[in-house]
Amino acid sequence: MLHADPISAAAAVAAPAATAATPPPFTVTSVFTETKLDSWLAVGLVLAAGVYLYGVHRLRVRGDRWPVARTIFFLGPGLGGIAAVTVSGLHAYDTALLSVHMVQHMVLSMISPIFLALGAPVTLALRTLPPRPRKRLLAVVHSRIARIYSFPLVAFAVFVVNPFALYFTDLYRYTLEHVWAHEVVHAHFIMTGCVFFWPLLGLDPLPGRWPYPARALLMLLSVPFHTVLGLTIMQSSTLFGGDWYPSLGLTWSDPWQDQVVAGGILWAGGEFVSVTMLAVLVVQWMRHAEREARRVDRDLDRQEARQRAAESTA
Repeated sequence: MLHADPISAAAAVAAPAATAATPPPFTVTSVFTETKLDSWLAVGLVLAAGVYLYGVHRLRVRGDRWPVARTIFFLGPGLGGIAAVTVSGLHAYDTALLSVHMVQHMVLSMISPIFLALGAPVTLALRTLPPRPRKRLLAVVHSRIARIYSFPLVAFAVFVVNPFALYFTDLYRYTLEHVWAHEVVHAHFIMTGCVFFWPLLGLDPLPGRWPYPARALLMLLSVPFHTVLGLTIMQSSTLFGGDWYPSLGLTWSDPWQDQVVAGGILWAGGEFVSVTMLAVLVVQWMRHAEREARRVDRDLDRQEARQRAAESTA
């Protein structure tokens, strides 16, 4: 009779699982070879793209126009950016390399939400939905909860506090150990970015929108936040996630060096996106001022025309 040691058997089962969970050395090729389409987020991206394209199709069928740039922004850098960091091979390294996680953080919370907002999906829905669903959507957009979370100061506070609450508490280690929590963090990054950038861009009809000077000031205030967070990560004397990264035993990666790279990505990427967004707001501000000037000129022309007509009649 053969005798099997339970501890040895458990270790033998755990070893292949740990080996399977450890990704191969990170290369450009692995971004494609490690791609998997089995996540719920991939299904959500496909559904979102399908619904958006159906709305554009409905407008074209009835003879209305929808800017092509909005469709490209929403599907390309918007949904496509989310897919690039969550469905591609990068997803296989988001719990193995902090630098890859920071790339995901930047794309999900700062880059993709900007282009999702430029796609104006709420406006598209209001133009294509039947009367009853349109009224319900308007009720949601103008509800008290929407007013609170879309208020720029509230959105700014959520946007700034969230990364510190994640990385400087035990919550980050918990997300590394539990796949579902890590996926929830991804969704939370997307929602946080949308809440912050949607009121600033001003394409969809959101309540309580600030004037352009106040929006530009708020965007300017967000620039030092990424600098502080990035430098803090780079100069930290402890590893984020505790002993999680060293326990993986990756011979091709140094956790300390990778953490420095992660902080640099957050620092440089955050400043670049913030300054670019500030420039976009300034351009929108100038265009808005030009439109207002043309509107005032048209009003004055109509008033003068009515005055001349009245004088002529008299």
